[in-house]
Amino acid sequence: MESLVSTGTAERTAPPRPHVVLVASPGAGHLIPMAELARRLVAHHGLAATLVTFADLSARPDAHSAVFSSLRDAGVATAVLPAVPLDDLPADARLETVLLELIGRSVPHLRALLRDISSAAPLAALVPDFFVAVTLPLAAELGVPAYIFFPCNLTTLSLMRSAVELNDGVASGGEFRDLPDALQLPGGVLLRREDYGDGFRSSKEPVYAHLIEEGRRYRAAAGFLVNTFYDMEPGDAEELKTLAARSTFPLAYPVGPLIRPSSDEDAVSPCIEWLDRQPTGSVVYVSFGSAGSLSVEQTAELAAGLEDSGHRFLWVVRMPSLDGIDSATGTIHGNDKDDPLAWLPEGFVERTSGRGLAVAAWAPQVRVLSHPATAAFVSHCGWNSTLESVASGVPMVAWPLYAEQGANAAVLSESVGVALRPRAARADGLMAWEEIAAAVREVMGGEEKGRAVRRRAGDLQRAAARACAPGGSSWQVLEEVAGKWKAAAAARH
Repeated sequence: MESLVSTGTAERTAPPRPHVVLVASPGAGHLIPMAELARRLVAHHGLAATLVTFADLSARPDAHSAVFSSLRDAGVATAVLPAVPLDDLPADARLETVLLELIGRSVPHLRALLRDISSAAPLAALVPDFFVAVTLPLAAELGVPAYIFFPCNLTTLSLMRSAVELNDGVASGGEFRDLPDALQLPGGVLLRREDYGDGFRSSKEPVYAHLIEEGRRYRAAAGFLVNTFYDMEPGDAEELKTLAARSTFPLAYPVGPLIRPSSDEDAVSPCIEWLDRQPTGSVVYVSFGSAGSLSVEQTAELAAGLEDSGHRFLWVVRMPSLDGIDSATGTIHGNDKDDPLAWLPEGFVERTSGRGLAVAAWAPQVRVLSHPATAAFVSHCGWNSTLESVASGVPMVAWPLYAEQGANAAVLSESVGVALRPRAARADGLMAWEEIAAAVREVMGGEEKGRAVRRRAGDLQRAAARACAPGGSSWQVLEEVAGKWKAAAAARH
């Protein structure tokens, strides 16, 4: 493939190790945990691996470089599929439409790459992530098993299964059925419509049809590799194992937590230097992820809540949204050259300078969460951020914004017990400063709910470490799956 851009080289042995190809959809949130999965397959389970992704939608040539460079010394090969033309799509095409077209039109390039790899080493498996199920037929063409990588939790997987099975018998393009207003899921989780996530709330939304079609493709996979661990969702794991015997969805294998490593560069961040000067267990970390934006009004309420709480804080501030909603899709004020801190309330930075630090756009999150000074995390509940918090033993204040984050927040606060979830005081979803301040004070020092989530966070931190250690639940599950792949590859060759 002349136009293939690649970096790194897979470890070469004689005879070559069975080779797994992992395919990540665009977005760091999907690429980062898949990179860690690839690293573990190579380092601990006797496989070679290539991590593949697509031309970045932002057209930034370095979009994958940080993740890829972290794999260079781990013996994991990496590749970016060539760009495909998308200029025939409408200018106002929805993001999910553009994403699906990008992936679908890239299938021929992936087919050529897979044939190239299989000519040099026995191909053991294809592992596309949950947005790339359209590539599953390539595994059948090559006679290898395919497993879907699911970067969310088992509850979100169960929600997808429920929507797909509810719509069995409905033809593509037909009148899809809505999920009920409340849904009892494995593990005793009760989800309400407002927590279903952007794609599942209404069958009338175009994205709902996309999700049903993608979920139907999952049935061609041999299993799911899920970025969670047994102690995080034990009831879900057991019930899904039972359901798999009579469901058309394959078995789910918890193989997490898969968390990005902290780099040496993170240690010299101004955030870390500031944390180094704070007392142990004294700081609330506040961040809504790389895509989450608050409205101007909500930003002001958050500032007032942090100020009133009386606690030290490290706040990653992003540009506020222009259309008054808190989301990943709102129109953002200004441009990349603007300063998000300029949108904070007048005098806030000066009044809180003795105990707070507001930084623009980014912080080395893994390093921040693992720092001894960090005691709590006000979070959007993205699953990568959640697992990073759990692995560091840091309890959360759950503040979901978009996608599956509402379902995550419900699980974390009502089932897992590692988060407190304040409720919006107004019908438009605004979180009042009084609620924010109360939640921060409770998670930091409360004697009832706060004490419970802090204790649970410590328990889960130890459980997460055990799960990934040799002999732990996730280690054993991944060893089982890798063993199946290697045995099948040996039988074919």
